[in-house]
Amino acid sequence: MRGLLARRMKFHLLGAFLVSMGSAALYKFGVAEPRKQAYADFYRNYDPMKDFEAMKAAGVLESTQCK
Repeated sequence: MRGLLARRMKFHLLGAFLVSMGSAALYKFGVAEPRKQAYADFYRNYDPMKDFEAMKAAGVLESTQCK
């Protein structure tokens, strides 16, 4: 029984470190990278003037004159 806490502590600290690093890697490659790629794909062909004209024609923007 002597040294049991120290041995268990080493095991649990190593396990907690590995689980946290695995979770961080899963989040990075499973969520963050696909999200960044989706934003890059969206803004690659995004035309803000076309979007503005569509919102203006739909009447969303009240401060602009609709022609």
